Amino acid sequence: MAMLTVVLVATLASAMLWQQWRGVELEAAQRTRVQSAWILTGALDWARLILREDARQGGADHLAEPWAVPLASARLSSFLAAERGQALVSDDTDPDQEAFLAGHIEDLQARLNVTNLIDQGKLHEASHAAWVRLFKHLNLPDTELTGMTRQLLLASVAASHAAAPGKADTHARLMPQTVADLAWLGLSTGTLQAITPFVTLLPQRTPVNLNTASAEVLLASVAGLELAQARQLVQSRATKPFDTLADALQRLAKPNLQLDSAQHAVNTRFFSITGQLRVGQTTLQERSEVQRDGLQVKVLRRQRELLNTASSPLQ
Repeated sequence: MAMLTVVLVATLASAMLWQQWRGVELEAAQRTRVQSAWILTGALDWARLILREDARQGGADHLAEPWAVPLASARLSSFLAAERGQALVSDDTDPDQEAFLAGHIEDLQARLNVTNLIDQGKLHEASHAAWVRLFKHLNLPDTELTGMTRQLLLASVAASHAAAPGKADTHARLMPQTVADLAWLGLSTGTLQAITPFVTLLPQRTPVNLNTASAEVLLASVAGLELAQARQLVQSRATKPFDTLADALQRLAKPNLQLDSAQHAVNTRFFSITGQLRVGQTTLQERSEVQRDGLQVKVLRRQRELLNTASSPLQ
């Protein structure tokens, strides 16, 4: 009986200790998530401030501006120490408690906008031609582009019908909200992966910023432009960004090429802000889309996800 009593007490004590340890771990994990969320919110506000100050300076938006410089992974404690005028944290700090912050800002108008394809319920010919050139350059099946545009037209008509007075909003969900949603419209996984670096989906029509677009996007957005010329344009703007469309057209030095202010620009209103916080083996990433109008920088969408540290792109 004595032995049975000892075993029973040991078992109960072990169970109580395990429950207590589990509770502590859950509380620590919850505290870490909440703290990480607040830190990423602060990083987002900091990035918005950078974009606001850039707007205050005026001029064209290009890749040599402060907003385009990425923040390499750095200890969060170093920021706090610098703010307080203290020395940096020593290397003896527990690595499981160290937090590293990284991030960057991207110009979403450096890409082709899915929204440009549809204009007042009809296919926009100039924008569609740009997508055709992109698909051709990437060797993608044009049948998928045709199917996607057809589905976009149908979804646009359905959304307009649902938004009419007295109509139930039952079809608006058919409209894609992100580039990943284009899979709903018939794009294969391979095609979607190929076009993702070059396209975006914004809430309104936008021109392509010639100062930030890749050579592939320039090739697609400017009719008659060849890939070699697009790459020369990228090299030219690296030395001196385009101040105006007229400046860009002059450097193209091809009389037959034309730039349209509805399709091309040297300024940007829509940006993507990516912040990444790593604590121990846990990495939390947040992507935010923002719209800048004058000095106002409004957040349109925020998406947060946990990443494996080994696959983290900003480390």
